[in-house]
Amino acid sequence: MHKFWLITNRSSGSTSADRQTALVGRLREHGFAEAGATNFPDDPLPSADTLGAAGVDLAVLYAGDGTINAAIRKLEHWDGAILILPGGTMNLLARELHGGADLLAIIDLADADAPRVALPYVEAGESRAFVGLILGPAANWAHAREAARAGRARSVLRAIAHAWRRTFGRGIRVTGAPGLPRQAQAVFVQPDRDRLRVAAVDARDWRTILALGWDWVTGDWVKAAAVHEVRAQTLRIAEHRPALGLFDGEPVKIAPDVTIRAGRTAPQFVQTRES
Repeated sequence: MHKFWLITNRSSGSTSADRQTALVGRLREHGFAEAGATNFPDDPLPSADTLGAAGVDLAVLYAGDGTINAAIRKLEHWDGAILILPGGTMNLLARELHGGADLLAIIDLADADAPRVALPYVEAGESRAFVGLILGPAANWAHAREAARAGRARSVLRAIAHAWRRTFGRGIRVTGAPGLPRQAQAVFVQPDRDRLRVAAVDARDWRTILALGWDWVTGDWVKAAAVHEVRAQTLRIAEHRPALGLFDGEPVKIAPDVTIRAGRTAPQFVQTRES
């Protein structure tokens, strides 16, 4: 009998107790036994050794991009299969692996013995982004988004005011991607096989800034209108000080001497859509 370990985050965009109960029930119908469960960040993520000792075949990630990112990093040397389910706001990794299939439909097609695929990522130092990396002043809108998720109205207003000032200020410069604006309010970096797809938002008028900020506060930051897009092998931040970057929505300071490059995981991930 196969065993699974569920990793979730109850505060993620589209998780719910009812849907979690339904997905566990569907996994059991398909012959999987539950070996353990983790509600991150309240519980620590299980290690590869923990899953191995429990005889786990399948790690099921039902959460948003940030939690999925942390779990993938924790299990990068594990030899089991990882099933990513749509449990966040955008669910871009789940869409990449399963198309637009519903949660339970994905489980119906999933198989711990099925061929696994690798995922590309953007890497800068010790940090990785599997969905995308955001650089520049617009990354400050993430603080407003987190305050909105937590229901802290006053903190939302303060964070919006701070992000607004920063976004109208000096942008960020990067090297390695010719053709981008000299200073952009946001640079969005995604993996594209062995290269980087780099899109820059050069927002100068208040309407564009407001639209950009709204996308961040509502969580759909990938929708921000990119007016310049190029391909690059590597990038560096052309600033004198570390710059704020968001790796799948999680903030990290990136030093100017750190090279931003593309990479690829081991083939760990269950894919149910046709290639």
